[in-house]
Amino acid sequence: MNPKRMYDIDFNRPTIVGKELYYISQAIHNGYSAGDAAFTKKCHAYLEQALNVPRVLLTTSCTHALEMTALLLEIQPGDEVIVPSFTFVSTPNAFVLRGAKPVFVDVRPDTLNLDETQLERLITERTRAIVPVHYAGVGCEMDAIGAIAAKYNIPIVEDNAHGLFGKYKGRYLGTFGAFATQSFHETKNFICGEGGALIINDPKYIERAEIIREKGTNRSRFFRGQVDKYTWVDIGSSYLPSDILAAFLYAQLEAREEIQTKRQRVWTYYYEHLRPWAETYGVRLPVVPAYCEQSYHMFYLLLPSLEIRQALIDHLKAQGILSVFHYLPLHLSDIGRQFGGKEGDCPVTEDISDRLLRLPFYNDLNETDQARVVEVIQKFEPKPLQVISAPLSLNQRHY
Repeated sequence: MNPKRMYDIDFNRPTIVGKELYYISQAIHNGYSAGDAAFTKKCHAYLEQALNVPRVLLTTSCTHALEMTALLLEIQPGDEVIVPSFTFVSTPNAFVLRGAKPVFVDVRPDTLNLDETQLERLITERTRAIVPVHYAGVGCEMDAIGAIAAKYNIPIVEDNAHGLFGKYKGRYLGTFGAFATQSFHETKNFICGEGGALIINDPKYIERAEIIREKGTNRSRFFRGQVDKYTWVDIGSSYLPSDILAAFLYAQLEAREEIQTKRQRVWTYYYEHLRPWAETYGVRLPVVPAYCEQSYHMFYLLLPSLEIRQALIDHLKAQGILSVFHYLPLHLSDIGRQFGGKEGDCPVTEDISDRLLRLPFYNDLNETDQARVVEVIQKFEPKPLQVISAPLSLNQRHY
């Protein structure tokens, strides 16, 4: 084992793919390394052109991008926002900060995305937003979700932290809702340590989004020469990342094809080499519908039980390999229970949360290390009685 690291094979490892350090030095030597400088503008332009969207604004995190959507939608105390229980705490927290009540919806047993068949029954006169999360970069059922949202005139905010450049029926994730949010945290496909972006698909929100992002001032209009001075005109905060971070991110975006090719190789290797073992022991691999083009964000296993998952974590750890579980059901968290969450509200979430295990996955995970991960897993044999007791409701669906 490498003495500099706790594990021989980490779960995640941030990587440099191109001109990151060179661009950082450029940002510093440009003499202006705060927000909205040259590299920030390059990132905006790249993403707007690649996704064909009206406006992209870099933020300091995906969390802050979500908080901006809550401000733009003028979320008030007593409002309700529908979110999946199986997601990161930032998804509901951005709206709770404005006084809203999160209404938790269960996920589908196949893609682990928001279950669109349960959505309509949760809508009330207080519902102000629907927030689908494209889990693992596989698209939610946006046709159905979009139709329901349109029927009730409710804005959609896509939490697309996992799914940049993934597609649903040929259309990029993040282009369906009024807004979408992205993450460039070090665990994502494209990184800058900490960072995010707000995608604005409805142009009516663009000007106010710029103001909110600039501490409530019309500073952006001032720098475009639209006003002769800038002043405080609205509520807001400081959501701009440093141009040093944008410089790192721009180098990553430039290497988009290289990064995605590497990640596709890692995902495909796991799927092909673990499929026979998974079929033998009742383990489910990720489900990607034929009409979805995933972003290759992660690879997970759904083990037959919590006990088997923990045993596999320990088995991998003993061989110097770090694997991790994922979200805990938010409706059963301390805060979730304060909003009325209780056992049985989201049965699929409660079940899969106990059984899901994520494998090491990063851009420069080489085939030798990956083969070792697979070999160690293949030597793991769950007890037959535990396999027999695996829930049948989560068997893989066929597409």
